[in-house]
Amino acid sequence: MKILVVCQHYWPENFRINDLVDGFIERGHEVDVLCGQPNYPAGQFFEGYDSHSVKEEQHGNVKVYRTFEIKRGSNSNIRIFLNYITFPIASLFQIGKLKKKDYDRIFIYQLSPVMMGVAGQKLAKKKHIPCIMYVLDIWPQNLYSVINFKNKLIRKMLYKEAMWNYRQPDRLITVSDKMKQYFMEKLNRTEEQVTFIPQCPEKLYEQRMEDEELKGRFGSSFNIVYTGNISPAQDIDTIVAAAKKCADAGLNQVKFLIVGDGMSRTYFEEQVAKNGLENYFSFEGFHPMEDIPKYTGIADALLGTLKSEGLEDFSIPAKVMSYLAAGRPLLLAMEGEPKSIVKEADCGFASKPGDAEGLFENICKLYHMTKMDRDVLGEHAFLYQQEHFERDKNIEKMLEVICR
Repeated sequence: MKILVVCQHYWPENFRINDLVDGFIERGHEVDVLCGQPNYPAGQFFEGYDSHSVKEEQHGNVKVYRTFEIKRGSNSNIRIFLNYITFPIASLFQIGKLKKKDYDRIFIYQLSPVMMGVAGQKLAKKKHIPCIMYVLDIWPQNLYSVINFKNKLIRKMLYKEAMWNYRQPDRLITVSDKMKQYFMEKLNRTEEQVTFIPQCPEKLYEQRMEDEELKGRFGSSFNIVYTGNISPAQDIDTIVAAAKKCADAGLNQVKFLIVGDGMSRTYFEEQVAKNGLENYFSFEGFHPMEDIPKYTGIADALLGTLKSEGLEDFSIPAKVMSYLAAGRPLLLAMEGEPKSIVKEADCGFASKPGDAEGLFENICKLYHMTKMDRDVLGEHAFLYQQEHFERDKNIEKMLEVICR
């Protein structure tokens, strides 16, 4: 089949859509991608791109169509708003060109904002071909974890906009069973129209790597590694508060390695300095996905935190999947499905969102374990990932739904 993938984000940004596209091609399908200008997460355009780089390019076997996009810049609320609205609008101007292509399916990889797939929805209707949306960020709930609109009228408008977008595709794929049930009820859809297929980590996260430079810097410390986006949703204050408790308890070997970037990085660094915790943190900045196994390789625990915004049962954060594949103990401050996974797999410890004391106590549990016991937890994580979230199995399931 010839598939058009629509997503605001694509290579060279690090999103899981890159690996899905590769998986489609590996199985003999032809893929084009309609996307924006890469500037996530730091808010600055990648080298070789700018807001006016409306161009076509070839990435391996993928034909890439890029649209105009205002970059996130400082990642302020207004900049994110402008970034959110420019891609959906600009992508509509690509319909005339793409209508001439002989696509069999439109596949929307729906991150934020929900309307990023509008061009794909309209193109599918014009060409009378099936449109499938993979829902990763459920709107408008996900938006409120970043920008908390209190106005009831605005919230009502956002809900209507989101539901309109979710009604357009022929089929939805969700990342959790709870999300599947939500859409079946809200949209009056059937089992045939809504399918649950979880996100799965790229195979590279299963690699076991040793990096001599990192071992030299962190070989003598107890390393709690955090990877990925740094935003208000990540509950930074709880991480800082737990680190302060580690300092007060004299756990001098604890080191938080923050590998990533995002709109709240500056705030994170300021809070660390304000609390005198510089010796407990190392901000490693943004790294390409290929570098992450180097960091998980020196990790004694892998850290994930989320604010409680009513989204806990609707999705499993992508980093949790990657952490499981890395085969290291998980240290989460999350509710819902992620917490259930940790308990079921017996692969670490999970406390409630916002509970700095609970997170600290779980750090202490891992800190005082033997390395052998921590390795057992890590092995449990990897085995659970292989059984439930293995990449190749899930790509096959995805294509079954797309090609149906």
